[in-house]
Amino acid sequence: MTDVTASPGNSNVASATPDTMSWDSRSRRVVMIYLPLACFIVILLFPFYWMAITSFKPNAELLNYKEHNPFWITSPTLAHIKHLLFETSYPHWLMTTMLVATGATFLSLLASTLAAYAIERLRFRGSPYVGLGIYLAYLVPPSILFIPLATVIVQFGLFDSPLALILVYPTFLVPFCTWLLIGYFKSIPYELEECALVDGATRLQILWRITLPLAVPGLISAGIFSFTLSWNEFIYALAFIQSGANKTVPVAILTELVTGDVYQWGALMAGSLLGSLPVALFYSLFVDYYVSSLTGAVKE
Repeated sequence: MTDVTASPGNSNVASATPDTMSWDSRSRRVVMIYLPLACFIVILLFPFYWMAITSFKPNAELLNYKEHNPFWITSPTLAHIKHLLFETSYPHWLMTTMLVATGATFLSLLASTLAAYAIERLRFRGSPYVGLGIYLAYLVPPSILFIPLATVIVQFGLFDSPLALILVYPTFLVPFCTWLLIGYFKSIPYELEECALVDGATRLQILWRITLPLAVPGLISAGIFSFTLSWNEFIYALAFIQSGANKTVPVAILTELVTGDVYQWGALMAGSLLGSLPVALFYSLFVDYYVSSLTGAVKE
């Protein structure tokens, strides 16, 4: 039987091996995970950083990059924000955008919830094709639809009114929300509804008391999608709203803060930055529900 004794040299090699493996693992993690994430974060957040520094830069720094660093602020100022909030109709544009986005989101969730539940649970003949047809309507470009929709809006006397946007936005919000909720309703066990039917509950009672409470993450996910698209929509808001007082933020900051060929860059960036804050706050409040709607629903 051979007696193997570890020499001091072998001991050093053995002790160095785990450290080397650990170092290789850390290096691989940095290269494969942290470095791409850092690049992604920088690319994603740079536009917001640029908007922020432009909002607080005086005009002298904005127009003279030879003497001032374009990526930093030497003498910050609130003049652009003051001009935006107190010398323009930006607060009214913001309230109009909030009204339009909230109203369109509510109507879209109401219609898409009823449609998705009927397609998934009632199981009438041709229901899969109806669901597919509703989703295909989402693929139609708004640049094609706004021409016939403009004719309808004018005939109903809704031109240049925020109500026109509230009624038009569901045309592209309902198809996607319906498709999203159909997939979420599929993950809710049908046995729960069968038990309620045996106990004498109606379909509306089942939808209100059983299905909707279990589908809260899916509803919030559809609501975030609807609110974001309504808030940032541009084509319909540009075509159907003419007066400056009724314009939404995306259209107003582009049409009201540009006089001829003169761009008020400080006010433009301040308006874009303040206009993005409600959407960011909306996401941050419901991000847990949004993630849960993407990862799964009710487990049996």
